[in-house]
Amino acid sequence: MDFTLPPEIESLRLRTRAFVEEHVLPLESDPMNFSEHENIPDARLAPVREKAKKAGLWAPQSPKEYGGMDLPMVAWAVMYEEAARSLFGPLVFNCMAPDDGNMNVLKKLGTPAQKDKWLKPIVEGKVRSSFAMTEPAPGGGSDPSMIKTYAEKKGDIWKIYGRKWFITGADGASHFILAARTSDDKRKGITTFLYHKDQPGWKIVRRIEIMGPEEHGGHCELEFDGLEVHESDILSGIGDGLKVVQVRLGPARLTHCMRWLGWSKRCMEIAQEYVNRREGFGVKLADRESVQMKLGEVGHNIQIGRLLTMHAAWKLDQGDYARKEVSMAKVHMANTLHQAADVAIQLQGARGYSKDTVAEWVYRAARAARLVDGADEVHKMVLAKFMREEGRDFWRWSAGNRV
Repeated sequence: MDFTLPPEIESLRLRTRAFVEEHVLPLESDPMNFSEHENIPDARLAPVREKAKKAGLWAPQSPKEYGGMDLPMVAWAVMYEEAARSLFGPLVFNCMAPDDGNMNVLKKLGTPAQKDKWLKPIVEGKVRSSFAMTEPAPGGGSDPSMIKTYAEKKGDIWKIYGRKWFITGADGASHFILAARTSDDKRKGITTFLYHKDQPGWKIVRRIEIMGPEEHGGHCELEFDGLEVHESDILSGIGDGLKVVQVRLGPARLTHCMRWLGWSKRCMEIAQEYVNRREGFGVKLADRESVQMKLGEVGHNIQIGRLLTMHAAWKLDQGDYARKEVSMAKVHMANTLHQAADVAIQLQGARGYSKDTVAEWVYRAARAARLVDGADEVHKMVLAKFMREEGRDFWRWSAGNRV
C-alpha cells in the first residue's frame, strides 16, 4: 500500500496549514471570539471565511458548480486534519458538522431541484443546517428504525408530528433534514423530509445545556405539531430514510475522526511546548521517563488513528460503505482524543486545568466524542457482528487473495 500523497493533495495540505497558521489560530487569542456558548460568533467568523473562499479552501466536500472543491475523501482526511489544528478551522473552511454531513448527503441523494434549493445556500455559507433524527426514549437513537415521529399524507402534502432532541445546530439553522415514520414497514418505514425554519408547525422547545463547549446552534429539543412538507421535498424517496441515514452517517462519522486528529495533535503540541521548558526538582519535565511514556503512547495512538481514518476514507472513495472500517476509526479516535486532551492537561498541571490553553476546551468536547454518531458500545457491537458473519475474512485485505 502506498501512503504517499499525490502532489495536488500535498499542496492542499500545505496551503491549509499555512492559512490556519496565518488567519485562524490568531482568532483563539482573543477572548471576545468565544461567545457565551464558547464558539466563535458569526460576525467574527465571516471575514475569515471570505478569505478562505478567496484562497480556494472552501467546502471541500461539495460540488464545484456551487463553489465547493468536490474533493475525494482521502483529500478530506488530509485537509480536515490540518484545519482542526485550530478549534475554529473546520468552521472557517465550511467543513464542520452538521453542515458537512448534510452537504455530502444532499450532493449524493438530492434531485437537481433539491440541490439548488437546499444544498447551494449551505455550500455558499448563506445558511446553516441541521439533521433531525434522534428522539427521546422510546424513540430512535442509535437505532433509527425505532423512530416515533410520524408523517401523514394529505394529497401532495405530508403533515409531521413528534419530538426530537439533541439536534445539533438547530438553533440558528435554516435548512433541516428530518427523519419521520411513514409506515410500519421495518425496512421501508422511515422517510427523510427537507424543510425551512420559517415553515409553521414546529418549534424549538429548548436549547439543552451540555458540558460544552457547544457547536454553533447548540443541541436542541424540537417539537412537530403538523409541520407541512410538500412531497417534492422528500429526500431520496418515500421509505428511503434508513438508506439516507446510512449514506449520511458513515462519512459523517469519519469526518469527525479527521477533525479529532487535528485536535489531538494540537493537544500534544501544547503539552510538548510546556514540558520542554518547565523544570521541577532540577529536571525538565521532558526529560522524565514518566512524561515521555505518556507522550509516546498518545503519539502512537494518533498515528494508529490516522491510518484507520485514511483506510476508511480510501474505501469510501472506492464506493464501499466501509462500515466496519468507519466504526474502528470512530471508536479509536474518540478515545484517543480524550486521552490526548487528558494528558495535555495532566502534564501542564494547574495551567492545563485553566483556560490559558485550549486543552480544557478540547477535553470537554472530547467526552461527547464517545457518544455522538453512535456510542462506543454500539460500534463495537457492529464490529462483533461483522466478525461473526465474516469469520477469518473479517481481516482480509481489500485487494488481496483470500486464503
